[in-house]
Amino acid sequence: MNDAVPAPRLSVVVPAFNEQNRLGATLAEMSRYLRERGDSYEILVVDDASTDRTAEVAGGFSDSGVRVIRFPRNRGKGAAVRAGVLASAGEWILISDADLSAPIQELERLEARAADAHLVLGSRATGESRIGQRQSWARESMGRTFNLIIRSLGMTKIKDTQCGFKLLEGSAGRQLFEHMRVERFAFDVELVWLAQAFGHTVLEVGVAWNNSPRSTVDPLRDSARMFWDVLKLRFRRLPRRP
Repeated sequence: MNDAVPAPRLSVVVPAFNEQNRLGATLAEMSRYLRERGDSYEILVVDDASTDRTAEVAGGFSDSGVRVIRFPRNRGKGAAVRAGVLASAGEWILISDADLSAPIQELERLEARAADAHLVLGSRATGESRIGQRQSWARESMGRTFNLIIRSLGMTKIKDTQCGFKLLEGSAGRQLFEHMRVERFAFDVELVWLAQAFGHTVLEVGVAWNNSPRSTVDPLRDSARMFWDVLKLRFRRLPRRP
């Protein structure tokens, strides 16, 4: 008798840092939506060494499909997403921010294009994007400048690499993250860069999105880190194509 547990259809990876106040509501919304769909799923919360009760909130959630990975020290969003993806087992992997700036229901928009791509990026910069609450002027300026830099460096023609809502084919996603090295916010650029270098199809799909006013991103400090990470990435030797 084969007692192996079949892989879930969908793995949801949620990086989290000091999210005790909204993580419970996020997990409840995700769990409700995924149960109603009827597909098998798992939700992996990766706690990036939070100083609050983030891990306790996730660990105490009633859905048995929720798993928690906890870092002993803060490593960054890229490292958290990488750990979650590599621990996942799903046929498809959704990366979603803990604040649900892109509602979980927007998964359907990404899935509608999944047959055509290995990586489907939620985007705030296409004609079909629907932006509710906008970011601050400083955050929007940072995003436009960052995108201009990566485009001018020839890294990608994608309009919005940084939206925290992405759908990956499972085996391709785990393969890509085996080669990922960027541990902070520029990991999104590395993901797209590697996917294109390995010959995977990457599509950008507009989604509904509302800014979270409690973001922990620092426009000056994190912009500098992102620029440096992308510059190093531009001159990094590509890993051998699988």
